[in-house]
Order: sequence, then C-alpha cells, then structure tokens
Amino acid sequence: MTSLTSTMPIVSFKFLLSRIWFIVGFYLLTAKLFESNKNIEKFIWLYTLPLLIVIFYTTNRHLGYGLWDKQAANFVPNPFYNDHTAYGAAIAMYLPFLVSFSFTKMYTPGVRNLARIVLGIVLMGLILSYARAAWLSVCAALGVWTMMRLKIRFKPVFIAFLISLSLVFVFQKQLLMYLERNNTESSANLADHISSMSNISSDASNLERINRWSCAIRMFEDKPFFGWGPGTYMFNYAPYQLTANRTIISTNSADGGNAHSEYLGPMAESGFLGLIAVLLLMTVVIYTAVHAYSRATDKRLKTIIMSALLGLITYYVHGVMNNFLDTDKLSVPFWGFTAIIVAADIYTRKGTEIKALSGE
Repeated sequence: MTSLTSTMPIVSFKFLLSRIWFIVGFYLLTAKLFESNKNIEKFIWLYTLPLLIVIFYTTNRHLGYGLWDKQAANFVPNPFYNDHTAYGAAIAMYLPFLVSFSFTKMYTPGVRNLARIVLGIVLMGLILSYARAAWLSVCAALGVWTMMRLKIRFKPVFIAFLISLSLVFVFQKQLLMYLERNNTESSANLADHISSMSNISSDASNLERINRWSCAIRMFEDKPFFGWGPGTYMFNYAPYQLTANRTIISTNSADGGNAHSEYLGPMAESGFLGLIAVLLLMTVVIYTAVHAYSRATDKRLKTIIMSALLGLITYYVHGVMNNFLDTDKLSVPFWGFTAIIVAADIYTRKGTEIKALSGE
C-alpha cells in the first residue's frame, strides 16, 4: 500500500519484491519443511556449522591486527558480513539453540558434546565481535528466559514496562544530563566498551545513531500517514540532518546502515502503518510462542519453542539500534524462527504434537 504512495515507486516496489522473496523462501516454505522429522534441528545446524567457518576466518583476520583491536573488529567479518554488528546479531540469535542442544537431556551425549564445543566457539565470536547491541540483546533474552522459567505472568511485567517507559518520558531531561556526563569511548577494554553504550556525548557510533533516528522522526513528521515509501530512507534523509547532529562518520548516502532501527525506519518509510505493522508482528509472535510453549507437553518441542522465541527476542532488542532485515543473512533466522513458532503453534492447537515436531 505504501509502495503505491511512495515518493520513489520503482525503489519501493523493488524493496517490496525483495521482502516477498525473503518471506516466501524463509517463512512460508520453511514452515512447510518443518512438518518433516527433525528438520528444525537440521535448519539450525545448517546455519550454525557454516557460521563456525566465518568465526574462524574472522578471528584469524583479527589476530593479524591484534585480538583486542576494536577498530579491526569493524571490518574483519567481510565479505561474509558487511558489518560487525550484523555478525554479532547473527551469532546472538543462534546462542539459545546451542545452549539448549548443550544441556537438554533429550539429545544424545554426542550431540550435546558437539553443541558444547560449538557453543564455546560461538561465544568467543560474540565477544570478539565487539557488537554492544548483540551483547545487550543476549542479556535481554536471558531476562525473558528467567521470567518464563519462573512463570511470571505477562500482565504485571507489561504494566511494569509501561510504568518504566512513563518514568523515562517524565525524567527524560535528567536522564539526558546524566548520560551526557558519560565520556567513555568504545574500546578494546570490555568494561569500557560496555560502559560506552550510554555515551551520547562523544562516542561517534552512538551519536550517529541519534542523528539517523532524528532524521527518521523528522521525515515521519513530514509524512506521518503513508511515509516516504519502503526502501527510500537512504535517498531522502540527508536534508533532514541538522548540522549540530552530524558526526565525523556522517554521510549523505546512508553509508554504514540505514535508519539504524527496525522501528523508526519503517515509521519514516511507511508512516503509522509501518510502525504498527512491525510492532503487531512482534507482539503476535511473542504471544503465539508463549501460548504454544504453555500448551506443549513434549519437552523437546518446548525447548525448541523457547529457543526460537529467545533468538527472536535478541533481534527485537537489537532492532532498536540496528536494522538488517533487508539482508538475507539476518532474514534467514528471523523468518525461520518465526516459522518454527507458527508450526509448533498449529500442531499444539490440534492437540496432536505430531511426530515431526515432537521427535517421536
């Protein structure tokens, strides 16, 4: 719909076709494949094992510059991942499955031992990616896992979230003043690198994100209903950059990422409809996963549902600071994990938990 009202229709329809390709290939067809015996595990391993090659390649390149050289981490994943943040995001999404394969007794000792070795390598890759958003997303997934294991009800958590969000808005000036006092730059020192997440006074990476987000918001204010058109942010955001917001890495051609947000990007490109579509999709997937998990009686299936949900949670959190769904590297796990949840939901609703999903 917003491709029809786009300011650049050709760009938007090309963007639409590429997204349809991702959804058909990685969601619709994949969901059908999950009707076959143990194809879910195969799907995970067929991405994870080649990912090990990328991790070894990246780490080997990194060694040439020094493992603690944070600047080198930005480009050593090339050409497999064009950015260290995309590399970190992919690793984070598969961590929950590897943890499950490592410590779930339904799998054979051989599988568990293999998974533990792979888990150690993948954790090394995550740390050396220096992707702060990926680290944060893993912490968020751990928090969700804790809430589900403790069977904390969704309603009080949601109310607490709304209260926290309200407090942020009420005390936003005080929070900004506090954050501006943080001058810690991103560096090879892991403690400093983590602390630099909240540095909005001098960290170029953080400041450039704010610049891109501000542009998206101003673009939305000009075209709030249908936006500028899918895929057009990078062609239209330059005039919306304020001189005061520009950084040493600012450009006029969206180099190094688009809007840096899976939420603000669609909001600028497709208006209210874009933002609502993204939020609705994520809300429905989480709701579906939680209910499928509670209905499932087979332990293996429950583990798979939990892992898929936590993998998606890492990306939902990561999506606040980056956007990668226009690439196949992240679209594969994003839509694939969604397909896992939907397939599990369909069969748990039927009350059959068919052999394909229960592993019987």
